Amino acid sequence: MMSKNTKTWIALAAAAAVVAGISACATGPAEPSDAETTAAAKAMLNTSFREEGIAKLDRLQQDEIQQACSGDKAPPAAVTGKLEAAQMATVKWPSDGKYLGDWKEGEKLAQNGRGMTWTDKAGQPSGGNCYNCHQIAKAEISFGTIGPSLYQYGKLRGVTNPDSKEAEAIVKYTWGKIWNAKATNACSNMPRFGHAGVLSEGQVRDIMALLLDPKSPVNAQ
Repeated sequence: MMSKNTKTWIALAAAAAVVAGISACATGPAEPSDAETTAAAKAMLNTSFREEGIAKLDRLQQDEIQQACSGDKAPPAAVTGKLEAAQMATVKWPSDGKYLGDWKEGEKLAQNGRGMTWTDKAGQPSGGNCYNCHQIAKAEISFGTIGPSLYQYGKLRGVTNPDSKEAEAIVKYTWGKIWNAKATNACSNMPRFGHAGVLSEGQVRDIMALLLDPKSPVNAQ
């Protein structure tokens, strides 16, 4: 037989449980933490994709800078600076010191959006798909506006001779931007073409020529 005190404690506990239940119903379930939300998102991604051809699930893995820029707020300036410096260290400069290739080949790459899909073969060259985000040559009237216009890119920056000492800073900046856009803008939407292996060194040279060669339709018109 229970004592009077025991019965009293049981009654109080039951009342507390009822109140807690009412409170939970009134306020709704607790919001998940950031860690729980991130884990759930990763689990959803991993179950929503499957490997096919050259497209592997490792593409879903984010590196440090991608993780930092995936939130609803940009990372603090101090963090951004460190991330950009680390990305700048990954930029591979031209092995022979030559920054410009053939602008005609560069225009073909800018028009080409193929590459790195599950239907493509391993080692097959990819395009740059530059017109998807930028205006470039005047003759092309179909272009995206996610990125700034690159029409007359070299001309507006005074690059009349890309090999001159005066043009060196712009030439190197442009190479770094194409190779790894996050080296100068941590949360840039621009693909890291060289860093990610989308474009080869030679292909980057050709796009550089499209943007900076005075004879290119980007600058000559």
